[in-house]
Amino acid sequence: MALDDDIRVLSGVGLFAGFTHEQLRLMAFGAESMTLGAGRDIYVEGGLADCAFIVASGNVVLFTERDGARQIVDRFGPGTILGELALITEGKRVTSAATESDARLIRLSRSTFHRILEEFPETAVQLHRRIAANLQAMLARMERVASRLIE
Repeated sequence: MALDDDIRVLSGVGLFAGFTHEQLRLMAFGAESMTLGAGRDIYVEGGLADCAFIVASGNVVLFTERDGARQIVDRFGPGTILGELALITEGKRVTSAATESDARLIRLSRSTFHRILEEFPETAVQLHRRIAANLQAMLARMERVASRLIE
């Protein structure tokens, strides 16, 4: 796909709201576009989380494996970012991800992302606020799920 297509996809990701065209262009230039057929693994639970994936087209499932069976955690389509915290800090994948259909993904490495934040510190501040809000929302969802499991 062309660089302009990747810029368009990245501009639709909520985490990157407010990024300038130049910032999106730099990010797209340093990213890797990949096309995978249905049923292909993207990453595995427990693996090193050193990048994020943006779903440009197709569908992706997040899952865990228990007793040899996949338990689907969630499904995502175009415009979704997977593993956004890997852009900020080192860690391990808490789920596995695989394509549910043919899919095009944009792989964004932590090092590329950090270069952009170093060049544009004002964007780093905006991003910090956005990630903090996303984490609070995720914790609230986890609390709701936990309360249903306890009942």
